[in-house]
Amino acid sequence: MSEGYAIEFYFDPALENQVLKAWNVFARRQISTKLINTESRPHITLFSTSFVDSTKLEPIIKTFASRQEPLSLSFSSIGSFSSDNNVLFLSPTPSLSLLQLQVQLCDAMKKEGVEIGEEYRPDSWVPFCPVALEVPKSRMAEAFSVLRDLKLPVNGYAMDVGLVEFSPVREVFSFALGNNLES
Repeated sequence: MSEGYAIEFYFDPALENQVLKAWNVFARRQISTKLINTESRPHITLFSTSFVDSTKLEPIIKTFASRQEPLSLSFSSIGSFSSDNNVLFLSPTPSLSLLQLQVQLCDAMKKEGVEIGEEYRPDSWVPFCPVALEVPKSRMAEAFSVLRDLKLPVNGYAMDVGLVEFSPVREVFSFALGNNLES
């Protein structure tokens, strides 16, 4: 039984490889292997929920993807959420186009009766790309040091939008932005 679903942006190969390098450094140093172990892909989560009929989302996401173009992203800062999960992330510069795109997705889902949780509402959504999960508190300083060694900004494009089921992570489908064909 799945814990839920997430709608995620996926990156161009060069940007994806930059994020994977960070994941691998965390794994080699035995700081965090959770993202690799769950077979996740580098991403920005646009929306997540525990309660949804995934078959209802496919036509919404397919239409949404076909109306978008690949989106320029610039990861310009690093951060952490103060939670039990000890998440470290790269934060994209919150461009108007990124914020508007997430609002358009939520609007399309609301029209289909999908409830938007508080953390994904336009006035509270924080875009981020996770690079380490469940970092031990005693290793947070070292983990931040690893991220500071990245040459920021890291630039690229969001190229696809997909639906994943978790946990474990399993891609249900994905669509290229600006294209009606499945990727």
